[in-house]
Amino acid sequence: MYIYNVSIKIAYAIEGEWIKWMKEEHMDEVIATGMFDSYLFYELVDPISDDGKTFVAQYFTDSKERYEMYIEKFAPLLRQKGYDKYGNQFIAFRTIMKTC
Repeated sequence: MYIYNVSIKIAYAIEGEWIKWMKEEHMDEVIATGMFDSYLFYELVDPISDDGKTFVAQYFTDSKERYEMYIEKFAPLLRQKGYDKYGNQFIAFRTIMKTC
């Protein structure tokens, strides 16, 4: 199992709207690519930051090839949608993990 882990720190000012967008639009678009089978969405509760809130989206796939196809063919457009909508009000850090 491979896990595409996206940690996102967002400005407090967009929190409610951004969470709604993630849950009702973005994460479903990622799954609709066919490269991932499921996802989980988390809120970081500790440590608390003065300049924003941190969330984690994890997308699960059974092969590294599917992840790589997502990164090559789908990620640029989906990332750009987020930048177009929220500009510099967030920062994202992406990693890939696998189960042992």
